[in-house]
Amino acid sequence: MRKGFHLSSMRIISVKPYRSPRIHIASNRHEQFRFSFKRKLRLGINERTGRLQWCPGVTCSKLLIILPAVLLPITLALILLLRMDNMLTALQLHEAEKFQNQHLPQQKYSSNLDSHYTYGSLSDNRDALGDIVNEHFILPMDVMNIKELNERERLKRCISFKYGLSETLELEERDIMKDARTSFLPQDTTSIPSECQGKLSSVKLESNFVNNLLEQMLRRSRRTSDNTSNNGKFNFNTRETANEQNSFSGEDAQLFGSTSALQTFWNEEGTKETIRAAQAKTMKKYIDSRINPCSDFYKYACGNWERLHPIPKDKAGFDTFEMLRENLDVVLRELLESKESSETTLDQKKVVNIKNNNYGHDSHAHADIIKSTRSVSSAAVVDKRGSKSLDQLEKQLQVKSSKLRRHIIQRRHALSVVLRRYKRQKAAANKRKRINKDLSLGDISLEDGNSSEYIDSNEAPIKAKYLYQSCINTKLLGKRGIKPLLKLIDSLGGWPVLNPSWNPQHFDWLNLTAQLRRYNNDILIVEWVGPDIKNSDENIIQFDQTSLGLPTREYYLQDMNARYLMAYQLFMSEIMQKLGASRDRAIKTATDVVGFETRLASITAPAEQRLNVTKLYNRMTLNQLHKAVPEINWLRYLSILQDRNVRDSEEVVIYALEYMNDLVGLLRTSDPTTISNYLLWRFVRHRINNVDDRFEDTKQKFYHSLFGREESPQRWKVCIAQVNTNMGMALGSMFVRKYFDENSKRDTLKMTHELQQAFREILKSTDWLDLSTKHLAEIKVNAMSLKIGYPDFILNPKELNEKYAGIQIHPEKYFENTLHVLLHTAKTEQNKIQETVNKTAWQTAPAIVNAYYSRNKNQIMFPAGILQPPFYHRHFPRSLNFGGIGVVIGHELTHGFDDKGRLFDRNGSIHKWWTDSSIKGFDERARCIIAQYSNYTVGEVGISLNGESTQGENIADNGGLRQAFHAYKSWLRNNPQAAADERLPGIEMTGEQLFFLNFGQVWCGAMRPEAVRNKLNTAIHSPGRFRVIGTLSNSRDFAREFKCPEGSPMNPVHKCSVW
Repeated sequence: MRKGFHLSSMRIISVKPYRSPRIHIASNRHEQFRFSFKRKLRLGINERTGRLQWCPGVTCSKLLIILPAVLLPITLALILLLRMDNMLTALQLHEAEKFQNQHLPQQKYSSNLDSHYTYGSLSDNRDALGDIVNEHFILPMDVMNIKELNERERLKRCISFKYGLSETLELEERDIMKDARTSFLPQDTTSIPSECQGKLSSVKLESNFVNNLLEQMLRRSRRTSDNTSNNGKFNFNTRETANEQNSFSGEDAQLFGSTSALQTFWNEEGTKETIRAAQAKTMKKYIDSRINPCSDFYKYACGNWERLHPIPKDKAGFDTFEMLRENLDVVLRELLESKESSETTLDQKKVVNIKNNNYGHDSHAHADIIKSTRSVSSAAVVDKRGSKSLDQLEKQLQVKSSKLRRHIIQRRHALSVVLRRYKRQKAAANKRKRINKDLSLGDISLEDGNSSEYIDSNEAPIKAKYLYQSCINTKLLGKRGIKPLLKLIDSLGGWPVLNPSWNPQHFDWLNLTAQLRRYNNDILIVEWVGPDIKNSDENIIQFDQTSLGLPTREYYLQDMNARYLMAYQLFMSEIMQKLGASRDRAIKTATDVVGFETRLASITAPAEQRLNVTKLYNRMTLNQLHKAVPEINWLRYLSILQDRNVRDSEEVVIYALEYMNDLVGLLRTSDPTTISNYLLWRFVRHRINNVDDRFEDTKQKFYHSLFGREESPQRWKVCIAQVNTNMGMALGSMFVRKYFDENSKRDTLKMTHELQQAFREILKSTDWLDLSTKHLAEIKVNAMSLKIGYPDFILNPKELNEKYAGIQIHPEKYFENTLHVLLHTAKTEQNKIQETVNKTAWQTAPAIVNAYYSRNKNQIMFPAGILQPPFYHRHFPRSLNFGGIGVVIGHELTHGFDDKGRLFDRNGSIHKWWTDSSIKGFDERARCIIAQYSNYTVGEVGISLNGESTQGENIADNGGLRQAFHAYKSWLRNNPQAAADERLPGIEMTGEQLFFLNFGQVWCGAMRPEAVRNKLNTAIHSPGRFRVIGTLSNSRDFAREFKCPEGSPMNPVHKCSVW
């Protein structure tokens, strides 16, 4: 279409401006000229052609002239900036090569630039690498010391990766009677895939300009490195494909979004204002404001949880505690894969962190970057409109380029260009030495899984890292296969299902049972050495009924659970086949074994018959026990187990005398082949977790049937659990040294004293206890031993090393390592028979998200792992801390006075210290709690709660909440000036209301129906939803603060209360 005017001839064409419905026609050329140039761009009719077209006008003409003049200098400026960037890259490469020529030994390098090198093949030259710190950074040698170099080399492994599938760690089966303690949570045992994940900066960049610049360069370096990896020119991790390295699942993103604030906590980041703002944002996200809190406070507080946090495929459920465990696991993984010494931490003064992208990968830069770039930000001029002057920024970049080129993040391909020049120089023996020296997964390059050439160490943290390395090295596990397991089976006399020539005449079930107990497995007979519940100062041998392969006896005996039993039988037969049994033989054996275990389950006592431990308690000599159960040679069993001469006058405690007699009858009428197959099945079932991954699909199918889990957990999660379970104090030492804040230990201790005082005040106002029982109860509260954070000995290297001195850990032999740990654990326990009870000893590892009360020690334990948001933060309002860790403290304190805890005195021994009238008053109130919770039904599965078996935890929940709120109100009265600081920004709630909101949101979560069904069959804890509504509906304080009308669901007229 032609224009309405032509500037070259200045001849104006008459145009009729288009206006509908009225059309104006110019009367003369002057008017036409004035109209064309004075009016803005609009539609008109060309008089010559009669066509409708655009009439630009003067404004548009000016733009056509001015725009090219403006864009030309901008384009030139951008070209200049790009050339400066290329010059910086060239300068850095030149400096790196120059340093190499000056400092590295001259040698002939391979001409094959496409050769694949791992970081392990270069680590012998670590002191000569100079400015090579990791895949993102190149720093000059003169600003780094050796310690920083080691840390930078560790960071080179910050690559997203995903290991092979495996299941979560199953603890060795032990009966609850072995340890008279309670836990705040059920004992249950993608994620952010980088060891550098979570190391957020404690020093804030003051300039958004500089921060954005660094983030852009980080993103460019990651894209470049991904391309390099995909091209096959340089690969840090030869075990996985480039796609696996660069993958980032939706589950990873979910977890990162959920735990970013928690990562900030572990790195002691953020101000009071930012921490509170972040917590308020999180709490608001979970609230469903459509729900009336007086109708269903759980739905109100947690209504959006399931939408925001769908259950990960590798889990049966996902709740607040699982989120905290995931976050803690990432921190523990960083420690186990770190090259840092266990007694040193990152020099925070020299190194800061730069958090750059949505994936959560954090990289490290030298603190001098901040120093050199702050002046850039302070010099930047911002005009009134908020835009920065391009000319000034160009000048500032030129001035600072000489400093920035030493410190700015370098693209990964620059690193690979330098690294490619190096060859492997050391043989396999030196590579094994590097395992000990570097202590990192990336350095493991093993050819022979049976080699014993490695540097043994007595340092507990090194042993923990060795254990982790041996577990995570799937390549080596694959090479070794199932040979170690088959060798172990043969040493135990062989497994009939795998050996058709097995001779039952040589079978000795008692000997095999004792041998398996040496590996910390309790099968048929549960035995342990621990404090006598009636004399807590004395360790004594104790016996109880067996555990089972499925969670409870009801799985075998109730028709409604037949499908689980079938899944178990199929699981068993497939494992047998993968170990070498024929299909027909495996199916028949599995059928026989399940039949035997079903009969075994029928002779065990149900949980509801075992609530009163005093009725189960029988203390006698071994001679008396032999007379009571003569078919079992108890002296021989203990002699095999403890490697000592046991006298028949030695006293023991037995809790299942009837079961032992029934067991003898079952064994007498059963086929020895079936008994042997059963015993070794129970043992082998755990040991397949310590070999290669050939069993993963079979295990996943079974756990999907049992719990609804859709995927197996990643390998590294399994290995973290393995180390934390078996060498928890060694790992806890590393964790505490680097991350634990002593202030949180002091705060928690202070809060514990405040909760104890609240309990004393509630005790005094209790009208159903007589004075003598009140007095003894107060003495017990005062005598409680408080264990917070960690035991002191883990910070003493000598004492810590002595704890694990008897364990030999090899970085290449995961199967043998596990056996050594099991043997050591069992031996340590059996040796307690010659020792007095150590009531100051810790019973749990520090890096655990849970809390405990030990009845026979009258001891409360709060591991360091639980002292994190939402339970605790030093910048939280006290309302949140009391509603979080405060309720946990009160919960554990109340366990000393629940249905079982009340039986134990201040020293942890059972005897009758309550009067009959007080016992009657307790029982009446406990029955109210039992009835209340028994009326709750889980709609998803149509099963009601067992108020009888959960009464202890429910009593503790109710008492803990009341005590914590009482302590919080007392704190407010003593600190009236702090009341205004008890709110959170953006949440219109009082401090008292925030107390209850945080309590409720602690229990947010979701669980698959299969897992719910399993929990309800085995649980001593109520589901989280009912721990909220059951407790709050009994709280008059809650009803008052939320103004719930009497008779509403959360404020019923009839309430239950014990403490």
